[in-house]
Amino acid sequence: MEKNSKIYIAGHKGMVGSAIAAELTKQGYHNLVTRSSAELDLRRQEAVEAFFEQEKPEYVFLAAAKVGGIAANNTYRADFIYDNLAIESNIIHSSAVYGVKKLLFLGSSCIYPKLAPQPLKEEYLLTGELEPTNEPYAIAKIAGIKLCEAYRDQYGCNFISVMPTNLYGINDNYHPQHSHVLPALIRRFHEAREQGARQVTVWGSGTPKREFLFSADLGNACVFLMQHYNDKALLNIGTGHDVSIAELAQLVKDVTGFEGDIVYDATQPDGTPRKLMDVTRLHNLGWRHTVELKEGIALAYADFLKKLQSAISCQP
Repeated sequence: MEKNSKIYIAGHKGMVGSAIAAELTKQGYHNLVTRSSAELDLRRQEAVEAFFEQEKPEYVFLAAAKVGGIAANNTYRADFIYDNLAIESNIIHSSAVYGVKKLLFLGSSCIYPKLAPQPLKEEYLLTGELEPTNEPYAIAKIAGIKLCEAYRDQYGCNFISVMPTNLYGINDNYHPQHSHVLPALIRRFHEAREQGARQVTVWGSGTPKREFLFSADLGNACVFLMQHYNDKALLNIGTGHDVSIAELAQLVKDVTGFEGDIVYDATQPDGTPRKLMDVTRLHNLGWRHTVELKEGIALAYADFLKKLQSAISCQP
């Protein structure tokens, strides 16, 4: 990418899109094109085509998606598959029609089979059944990967797909019901400390293991791959290290300063037993993460407090 290249970031207000925008700006790319969901409904094909005809971006980061944790994925199953299929289909197709030089599609580690061998290698895609709680979202993301491959095969489009591990960081979603595990824990432990609660309840047994990547590291990886990676095969993005939910809860407890007990509600679902990405191919390309988990949680908690204070100050 040249520094003056016209770059469209779909989903620029989300955690992933904002991290990509920040990294591009940091590296001197300033010709960035963005639209909020209020300005452009990416689920509407005609609207997306009109946008591409008008703006004609040269590069596209497809970070727009409907996302959420276990509860949201399992509750709004139709929304998760329809919205994500529509968004990625419209953007990928218009990118091909209007001559985009390169597109980077962001998937999710949940594309891999529930009981796939660990760590998860890219070639494990479609080798087994998916985790039932987020199957609609996973199928939509798999479709996005296959769309990129098909447009590459038929039209020669330089469309690449990357699969980030569990993400957290600046501009995360801390909704009490619809957030992912780490931001949900940050909010829960913070509120428990503020209320003087004696304990915090964590869903599940605490034994599942998860890998976490700080959002700024993902932004850096995406720009790196847009600059250096041009293969058809999807590519994992992660740290190569994981922790149990119990270990994660203890880290969040330490960072937030909560002094009570942690209890586990084993009646709630654990989800996939383990999701650790094999990042050998990414490391061989020369990219590695820089933000370790405890440091990242502290940065995320500071961002959470900043958002909380901003929300309080905006109240009448």
